[in-house]
Amino acid sequence: MNSKPENRNPKPERNPFVAEGTPVSRPASLQPPLRQAGSGDRRAKLSAARMEPQEPQFGFRISHFLRISGIRISDLGMNLPRFMALAMLVCVLNPGRAATNDFFTRGLELSRGGQFPEAAAAFEKSAAARPAAGTLANLGLAEWQRGHAGAAILAWEQAQWIDPFDARAKANLRFARQVAQVDTPQLKWFEAVSTWLPPNAWVWLAGAMLWLALGLLVLPGIFRRRKTGWQQWLAALAFGIFLFSLTANFGVVSRTQTGFVLKKNAPLRLTPTREGEVISTLAAGEPARLLRERGNYIFIRTLGGSGWVERNDFGALCLQ
Repeated sequence: MNSKPENRNPKPERNPFVAEGTPVSRPASLQPPLRQAGSGDRRAKLSAARMEPQEPQFGFRISHFLRISGIRISDLGMNLPRFMALAMLVCVLNPGRAATNDFFTRGLELSRGGQFPEAAAAFEKSAAARPAAGTLANLGLAEWQRGHAGAAILAWEQAQWIDPFDARAKANLRFARQVAQVDTPQLKWFEAVSTWLPPNAWVWLAGAMLWLALGLLVLPGIFRRRKTGWQQWLAALAFGIFLFSLTANFGVVSRTQTGFVLKKNAPLRLTPTREGEVISTLAAGEPARLLRERGNYIFIRTLGGSGWVERNDFGALCLQ
């Protein structure tokens, strides 16, 4: 009888709260592996998220320094001490970056200690101050460990909103939806296209292609030069990309109305009152479309129907 050889050197499991290559021991709170319902002895685990959040940017730019100080770029070398003094002053007056990193570091420490509710609160504060895909991915891990599947799915979806190329957040979403048995959001074609790049990238791409097309068509006439074939071809291509980017930007705006149910068995009511008839109950992590709001209730449309839910039972995809 042929049998497969036994793997005597299995690959060790990674701590999802420690960056790759960091020689630390696995916390005891993470020893029990996650299991799929009805999967027997098959084991699965969530992918580890990036530990460093994306670098937050300062509230002032170099152009602001130059305008405030009156320094011209040509004279920057002669006024370097003055420029550096202004830059240090703005850094001191802009504590957002330090506070964000403090919350993030605090969240990591609490996660290693198994204090996931406190870790989730720290990651949430860090993401509120400076949204970053790495911070939201770790927030999702903390929420999942404390048993909040809806909040975890929302956090990973928001990480994908900021960074569509985050493969770990995508893998975690796939695993969480298999366990929670909820569907992915049903996107229209222009909304699906908008997920290819970050939202801000589509705006920059549309602007760049528009100016490129206009420049190729107008500048040869201004400089009294004949338009060549490659210039006309490139202008047509740029204008086509510009039109395509407009549809993607429309998809981004449309996706801002997408959200997810946060609580398990959230009641979907016929009227926006606590005494309203319950149409059905929604699973945590179920996607829905926000249509309108009234007081403490919002009207949503799910795959199973439409109705009113309490505001605290629903989380919007777009970060405010």
